[in-house]
Amino acid sequence: MELIPVTDKTTAQQFLQVPVVLHKKDPNWIRPLDKDINEVFDKEKNKAFRFGEIIRWILKDDAGKLIGRIAAFTNKKYKNKGDDIPVGGIGFFECINDQAAADLLLDNGKDWLIQHGMQAMDGPINFGERDRWWGLITAGFTPPLYCMNYNPPYYITLFENYGFKPFYNQVCFGLDAGKKLAQKVLDRHKVHDDNPDISFSIIKKNNLEKYAVDFVEVYNKAWAGHGGLKEMSKEQVLLMFKKMKPVMDEKVVYFAYYKGVAISMFINLPDINQYFKHLNGKFGLLQKLEFVWRQHFRPSKKFVGVVFGVVPEWQGKGIDAYIIGECSKIVQTDPLLYTEYEMQWIGDFNIKMINVAESLGDTFRSRNLTTYRYLFDRTKEFKRHPFLE
Repeated sequence: MELIPVTDKTTAQQFLQVPVVLHKKDPNWIRPLDKDINEVFDKEKNKAFRFGEIIRWILKDDAGKLIGRIAAFTNKKYKNKGDDIPVGGIGFFECINDQAAADLLLDNGKDWLIQHGMQAMDGPINFGERDRWWGLITAGFTPPLYCMNYNPPYYITLFENYGFKPFYNQVCFGLDAGKKLAQKVLDRHKVHDDNPDISFSIIKKNNLEKYAVDFVEVYNKAWAGHGGLKEMSKEQVLLMFKKMKPVMDEKVVYFAYYKGVAISMFINLPDINQYFKHLNGKFGLLQKLEFVWRQHFRPSKKFVGVVFGVVPEWQGKGIDAYIIGECSKIVQTDPLLYTEYEMQWIGDFNIKMINVAESLGDTFRSRNLTTYRYLFDRTKEFKRHPFLE
């Protein structure tokens, strides 16, 4: 076997081809857009380069066939609650079902991280934000959502045989979008539906500035200061909304208000991977035209939960049921606007949000991703991610 660092256009293209070679016959695999992978390794587009560095390799067998890949990276901003040592990351791991090949890739990532002062490695994770390319699928081997990792089941064995242990699980929840909500949800919804001080709105694409203000109101109260998250500005959110606008469906982006002030938001998007799976990783002019055509004539029947939040003073008071109930009035039309729903992952250490997801009715755990950790000092006690208060 030969391990080759990615240093030029040829090896960068081979890096993209590894999962194509390994998974092209897997009906559940959806090829990511090449541009989405390339942007992770682009200093001009990935702000994580301000705080760390990254390296990647491809692995070939003795006949020159692609059989694996991996990236290793450091990021000064990467910290988890309770961490008392510097932790690096490995990601974009792909490998044939061969422990020796996996060990070679993982050893190489470990050695590089040791040389860069790290004392542990988490993986597979992203060199950047946690909403992309994060975690190993350990249950629910179904087609991935946009920018979500996908792997065959044998990857679990490769990681755990190497010595990785689960640091935390990332739970996704699914829901039959056409099924009537549980009676307890409807009852909790009615309490606020009868309150004239409580109101509801879908987003309006022609007034994104107003909803950016509402997003900031909820986000900065509900999340800022937790887990190192910083406050967001209206300008940041407006930029995010403008990027989302081409794929945004107004009918599934919601806000709830008390006397006109935003107290909750439920941000969803159509599952655009249902379009991208037809594009073979490319997104040039022809692919963009096909994307738009599919949006209009073959619309996705699955929508995905991106953000769900309630300001602290309204948590535990049924506002979650209120906004879900309003959502059902819109989605459960005839014919159904959408038939499937899946909520992006929630860390199993976030008991409060897990409970919220499980209280929404007939939800089910649709898939599980796991962030693994490997301590370089094998005598050091392993500790899972602590629960959030």
